[in-house]
Amino acid sequence: MLIEFSVGNYLSFCERQTLSLAASGLYRELPDNTFSTDLARLPRLLKSAVVYGPNAAGKSNIVRGALFMWDFVLNSAKGQAGQPIEIRPFLLNSHKVNTPSTFEMIFIEEGVRYQYGFSVTRERVHHEWLLAYPHGRPQRWFERYYDPESGQESWNLNKKFLPGNREVWRDATRANALYLSTAIQLNCTPLRPIFDWFDKKLRVFRPHSEIGRELSASLCQSPEGRLQVLKFLNQADMDIEGIHVEMKKIGELGMEDLPEGIRSALQLEMSGQEVMDVTLERSASDTGQSIRLPWESESRGTQKLFAIAWPWINILKEGRVLFMDEMDTSLHHHLVRFLFGMFHDAAINKGNAQLVSTTHDTALLDNTYLRRDQFWMVEKSADRCSELYPISDFDIEKGEPLQRRYLEGQFGAVPALKKFKGWG
Repeated sequence: MLIEFSVGNYLSFCERQTLSLAASGLYRELPDNTFSTDLARLPRLLKSAVVYGPNAAGKSNIVRGALFMWDFVLNSAKGQAGQPIEIRPFLLNSHKVNTPSTFEMIFIEEGVRYQYGFSVTRERVHHEWLLAYPHGRPQRWFERYYDPESGQESWNLNKKFLPGNREVWRDATRANALYLSTAIQLNCTPLRPIFDWFDKKLRVFRPHSEIGRELSASLCQSPEGRLQVLKFLNQADMDIEGIHVEMKKIGELGMEDLPEGIRSALQLEMSGQEVMDVTLERSASDTGQSIRLPWESESRGTQKLFAIAWPWINILKEGRVLFMDEMDTSLHHHLVRFLFGMFHDAAINKGNAQLVSTTHDTALLDNTYLRRDQFWMVEKSADRCSELYPISDFDIEKGEPLQRRYLEGQFGAVPALKKFKGWG
């Protein structure tokens, strides 16, 4: 369960910005869009949130920030000493270029709230911390801090909460690696729930990249998985009667859409290699005969819906947290509502999975399908920094149509277009 994600001095976010999935106690609409954490003193959490903003405002950088944090937690201990950290600070301010970038997640795992974060430059980790709240009160499990002026690193390792070889784990932690990641590699049991949350519960789809069909195709290789994907597609009005997955060699696949030179080179280089070929089955309208259509003849929307079938099924079944960029691309508004609805349906989302997605689908704003506290905005400030804020910061009445107010610019986060005056 995700409560908050914060990012600062990363890409277009020069100052720390926080996305919260804590539901507002002031709103009573759509209670099924929220769930209880069963922890005292914590508000209900939202099952989804959408982020709006003009192109180049920084919406995708929220997803990129979550992706960097996820990847660094899982893989920082696997690198080499002296290897630069692939961090990208805010570059439009000279004071920020060499300042650490900061990331923090507040989440619940195994009934305990954790607050974990770190700050890094290309050279090293400057700050790393972990707090736990098993009984509602903070316990600082560990903290490390690097002082650039003295070149010294200080550590605070709480022996009460980190019994065992905590100093061994510290000594094995490289300057460019996280203590959390290193300790896990050395079989640190107390930190396992925190690492496992990133490894097993958090999923991030890379911005502006196609979601491959391979995962859904793999799921379809079993009868049970194929039935799940088929049901998912047909609930979205795809009218598909069968899914067929075959392993075919590269040379056996149609490559008509590629230029001749590229086609020949690919066939020569990849000859003999196998890939999954997916065909979807429908009935002919006049004879009722089953017909398999090649993948290339399917619409972009059908291809995308098939590709996200596995992530949607998996995340909902396992109660995971998903960050996704522009999930509405190539999808009708009603399909977008359908996908959000699966997260809001308690009969489907039994594990309280959560979705954070950027979107340009302003029609979501013009109904009572999402709560007022599920909408977030990103816009650029005068100093070119991306600023993230909830639409609930504004005076909004229950049931008020928000699309018009947003498109009129009353909430900000819309393009500031200028009249085109020709090429002269």
